[in-house]
Amino acid sequence: MALTRSFKETVQARVRKDASFREALLTEGVEALLSGDLDAGKTILRDYINATVGFERLGEATDTPAKSLMRMFGPRGNPNARNLLTVIGYLQRSSGISLHVRAQR
Repeated sequence: MALTRSFKETVQARVRKDASFREALLTEGVEALLSGDLDAGKTILRDYINATVGFERLGEATDTPAKSLMRMFGPRGNPNARNLLTVIGYLQRSSGISLHVRAQR
């Protein structure tokens, strides 16, 4: 039987290698949050954080304990707007990606 990599490892490897995928993952996570799908948004952003800056560095940058951030983006986490927007702001700055909201009908 062949050994396979976990989905998480596959996503992390692709994020590290593919700038377009990295940008799409961050965008998708924020779009999920804005559309009201908090669970999907948190999951996508957690994967993005793990594959890019990591929770330790994010915690230092946002002056929030890494464990608190891990809980916030976990399945039962309930981030407040200040913490969530601080994290998204940092992720944009650290990645060089600038996200913009555009109204559509």
